[in-house]
Amino acid sequence: VVYPKVIARHLDEELPFMATEEIMMAAVEQGGDRQDVHERIRRHSQAAAAVVKEQGGANDLIERLAGDPAFAKIDLTTALDSARFVGRAPEQVDEFLAEVVGPIRQRYAAELEQTSELRV
Repeated sequence: VVYPKVIARHLDEELPFMATEEIMMAAVEQGGDRQDVHERIRRHSQAAAAVVKEQGGANDLIERLAGDPAFAKIDLTTALDSARFVGRAPEQVDEFLAEVVGPIRQRYAAELEQTSELRV
């Protein structure tokens, strides 16, 4: 069973940490010093993780970064677009379905048309 709201909640909890590399690169492109930006993200990430793990609170990493002058020019909303982190997964799923599942379904096509009834 897939629970979309549970998945969305977990994504909201972890995505800010996953996006830190994108945020760091964007800050450097805007003229930030890589070492300084990295250290700021590290400190904010550790503080946000402590809130989540020790206090059971919400991940406030993005709010912390938004309040830091080093990230003032960064569009943090764009950095949190989860579609940016899927890589080749959609293509890999399509390839798997076509190359692996498709031939199996063809081989057992007759069995797929059968129906069964289970009584307990």
